[in-house]
Formats: sequence, structure tokens, C-alpha cells
Amino acid sequence: MVINTRQFKRVDLVELGGRIDSNIAADLEGAFSVLMEAQRFRIIVDMQDLEYISSRGLRALISTLKQTRRWNRGDLRLCNVPPRISGVLDMAGLTPLFKIYDNTVDAVGSF
Repeated sequence: MVINTRQFKRVDLVELGGRIDSNIAADLEGAFSVLMEAQRFRIIVDMQDLEYISSRGLRALISTLKQTRRWNRGDLRLCNVPPRISGVLDMAGLTPLFKIYDNTVDAVGSF
């Protein structure tokens, strides 16, 4: 499990890797909470090395998405989504909620 956060001028990049299961999802929620408390509402989630995400991990993404979009403060966008994770998002009906980009450069440039 890997959760790395990098701050750029206009956006924060959260890189996920390995498996985000129910136990690790709490760490992901904590990383997002730190960004929210710092008033950083433009977030890119890079899923390039992600192998698995549980329903609790998906819930962390959705709740953070709602917090970032509240009062038009920002957004949470996904990039480098592996086919397996993309299938999970499709099956759960979550694909329309997120803006998804093929690479990190396009995702960061979208803000």
C-alpha cells in the first residue's frame, strides 16, 4: 500500500499504489482530511500502481469529491486508472461522478 501526496502550486497529487482494503482506507481518508484542513480543494488521484480498492476506499473518494465540490471550491479528478479499477468504477456506477484523465499531465493541466 502506497499513499504519497505531492503539493503543486494549484493542485495536490495523491499517488495510490498496491491494495487499498478496508483497513488501509482509513489512511487514505486521513490523507484527504489533511488536504481538506489545509484548504486544498483541487486534488488529482493518480491510480497508476493501484491493484485493488475496497468499497471503503471508494467511499473515501466519493466523500472527498463531495467536500471539494461544496460551494464550488474545487474538484477531485482521477488519472492513470488501470482497467481493473475502471471496471470496478463502472460496475458501481461511479464513472460519471469523476473526471478521468489518461495521464497526470492532462489531469493537472485541467485545473
